Amino acid sequence: MIKKTLKWIGKIFLVALLLGGSFAAHEWYAEKPFMMRALFDRTMLKMAFDSPEMLTSLGFLESMGIKGHNAELDDDSPEKGDELFSDLKQIRKTLMSYDDEDLDESQLLSKEIGMYLLDIGLEFEPFRYHNYPVNQLFGIQNGFPSFMDAQHQVETAEDAENYISRLSKVKTKFEQNIEGLKIRQLQGITPPKFVIDRVLKEMSDFVEQPVEENILYSSLKAKLEKSEDISIAEQERLLALASTEIKRTVHPAYKLLINYFSAQADGATTDDGFWHLPNGEQAYNLALQFFTTTDYTAEQIHSTGLAEVDRIQAEIMTILSEQGYDTSEGFTVAIEALKADPKFYYPDTDEGREQILADYQTILDEINLGLDESFNVRPEAGMKVRRIPEFKEATAPGAYYQQPSIDGSRPGMFFANLYDIKATPKYSMRTLAYHEGIPGHHFQIAIAMELDGLPLFRKMSPFTAYTEGWALYTEQLAWELGFQDDPFDNIGRLQAELFRGVRLVVDTGIHHSRWTREKAIEYMLKNTGMAESDVISEIERYIVMPAQATSYKTGMMKILELRARASLALGDKFDLKTFHDAVLKNGAVPLGILEKLIDRYIEEELNK
Repeated sequence: MIKKTLKWIGKIFLVALLLGGSFAAHEWYAEKPFMMRALFDRTMLKMAFDSPEMLTSLGFLESMGIKGHNAELDDDSPEKGDELFSDLKQIRKTLMSYDDEDLDESQLLSKEIGMYLLDIGLEFEPFRYHNYPVNQLFGIQNGFPSFMDAQHQVETAEDAENYISRLSKVKTKFEQNIEGLKIRQLQGITPPKFVIDRVLKEMSDFVEQPVEENILYSSLKAKLEKSEDISIAEQERLLALASTEIKRTVHPAYKLLINYFSAQADGATTDDGFWHLPNGEQAYNLALQFFTTTDYTAEQIHSTGLAEVDRIQAEIMTILSEQGYDTSEGFTVAIEALKADPKFYYPDTDEGREQILADYQTILDEINLGLDESFNVRPEAGMKVRRIPEFKEATAPGAYYQQPSIDGSRPGMFFANLYDIKATPKYSMRTLAYHEGIPGHHFQIAIAMELDGLPLFRKMSPFTAYTEGWALYTEQLAWELGFQDDPFDNIGRLQAELFRGVRLVVDTGIHHSRWTREKAIEYMLKNTGMAESDVISEIERYIVMPAQATSYKTGMMKILELRARASLALGDKFDLKTFHDAVLKNGAVPLGILEKLIDRYIEEELNK
């Protein structure tokens, strides 16, 4: 029933998109739509309609009163993956059939970006199992509760019934994930021992806690209490159903996965890099290509990282010396002295953590009011600060951003990790807020989602070098604009950039140069001044997400390079606002395409 409903909604949505009539029906069903954009949008829509969880995250059907998809979960079976690669081949064939001479400038760009995504997606087919889908950072074991907490809205009894329906179907989803894990195991692709140890502890803690303290129960309870339309008696009935389903279905699902990993624990190794997997070097090189959207080799990236570490450390040492710190014993000693100063930390209490969240919001509100001279385009969606759910913050990154819903009903979210109070010195907060929020991820992602006239896929393109490069670029931009005039705030900015430079070194070190986990931790501790808890979680992140961490600094350096090129070429004609327009107005793109867009912008400005 749900698939029929979604298919019907898809046709209605496409009719609205293409102004209705038999033409719209043709565009939905034809092997080759008349309009190339119809191919892109119907592909995205069909993928969305085939993914109840994506529909919930996008949030546009709820505003139309359609909620049936919120009772379902995605199909995670290996067969579904086979179907996806088959679909990609057919989509590529159809896209190639559109003649470039018949396309305008925007359409040509869409075709180029679409082909880039399809080509690299198909390159990954032989390596589709070269990953660890259940790990200490993400996977069904923490992704499902996080999704239910952050994405599944509960305003009515129907919403709560859908929530409980999803709980009842989670065992099937776990079984499908285990099928994929077994395929990987047969191919010799199993995670390092520390990953297995982490996920076993995480899942064991999850099932051992009282049901009333489980996030799946407590989140539903909190949402029900906020509803004005659900009586107390009805709330109690719904919570009782949820409790029963957690015991009957959710806990047994987790125990299936616990049993699987327990059986793998004894044979797990401490080889952490992708080099030890079958065809691991090829898989890593492809991952570098995908995440950096460049053809840089692992050796090039490693060398760049080493040079950037030296440069940034020298700048930090200069500021520390100017502020009266003893730098005679080197970077590590000097930065440890800075870290040891209690004036930079909040109280290690609930009240201290609440103050951190409030101060983050103040920082974001302040910069949001001060960017009129730097940006023409601004997002309409708002942004809020939240704490990373406590059940997963011990192994979560320092912060992350969650995009707003398409219809604007849910704002963008900046999630801050408050597990280790020493990992949040006051001088690092501005930089983190600018990166995750304003004018970083929130500006870029929300603006892209709100752009008119673009195919849907360009509003959500997964080009990490662009998105993370932009966020890291805005850290420096905020300093240039005067929002980090305190020298210690500037140290916080430089430490964040140093952190991304170190990432270039350790990611390639682990996966290409065969560094151990311990060697990578030692290098990062020595060269960043970060809290040990953060260093460990970061290194373990790079192990399970090869190459992703190299995208940040690569993207930032390219944007700065292009800004310098534009400034030099345009001289007095250079305007920061129009440069930012040129970077942001096309959504996320590969860095090579961004370079062509900026060259076109320069040419247009020179000809004005």
